[in-house]
Amino acid sequence: MTTPPSRRDEDAPDRGHVDGGAASGSGAASGAPPAPDAAPVLGDATASRVRRFWSVRRIPAALLAAVVLGGAGLLLYDVAAVRADRSAMAWRRKLADGLATRPLDDTAVVLGAALACALGVWLIVLAATPGLRAVLPMRREHADVRAGLDRKAAALALRDRAMEVSGVQSVRVRVGRAKVGVRAASHFRALDEVRAEVEQTLTAGIAELGLAHPPALTVRVARPPRKG
Repeated sequence: MTTPPSRRDEDAPDRGHVDGGAASGSGAASGAPPAPDAAPVLGDATASRVRRFWSVRRIPAALLAAVVLGGAGLLLYDVAAVRADRSAMAWRRKLADGLATRPLDDTAVVLGAALACALGVWLIVLAATPGLRAVLPMRREHADVRAGLDRKAAALALRDRAMEVSGVQSVRVRVGRAKVGVRAASHFRALDEVRAEVEQTLTAGIAELGLAHPPALTVRVARPPRKG
C-alpha cells in the first residue's frame, strides 16, 4: 500500500531547471511507515504531462520598464513645468499639433499605429509563451524534482554515441523540440548498414536522455567529399 504524499511535498514549488533533490525511503521489515520526507514517485501518466520551462525574460522586461519609466518621467516633468507657468517642451507641442491636424490616413500616423500594434503583439506573445526553447524538459520521477536538458548538451551526447558506430567518420547532430536531425559521413561499409546502426544507437541514446517528450529521429548518411 502506498502512503499518500505529505502536504509539504504537494505544495513544493518548481524553480529553475533543477529545483531540488528527491529522497526516497522504504519502511523497515516490521512494516514501519516511510519517512515523512520521502518524495512520491510519479506515474507515467503524470510524467507525460510535463510542460516546458517558463523564461523570466529579464531583458524585454527591463527594456519595457526603462522606456515606460523614461517616458512617464519626461511627461510628468513637462506637465509640472506647464503648471508652473512655463512653456511646454517643443516635442510635446509639435506632437499635440500633429495629432490635431494630421488625418488618420497620413503615412506617419499609419506607421506609428502599425509599430504600436506590432509592439503590443510582441508583448502578448512573450506573455503567453513559455520561452527557454534551448531547454528540453525531462521526465519527472518525483513530485518535487523538475529537471531540464540543454539542447547543445543533448546534441553532444548523441554525437558521441554516433561516433562509436563503426564506419562513421564525422557526425553533425541538431536537436530540436520535436526532431533530431543527424548527418553522418561514412568512409567505409555500406551506407544502409551504417544508417541502420546509427538509427538503432541514437534511438537508444534518445531514450536514455530521459526527455519528457522524446523527439523523432532523422538520419542521413553519405560519403565524405573527395579532396582534390
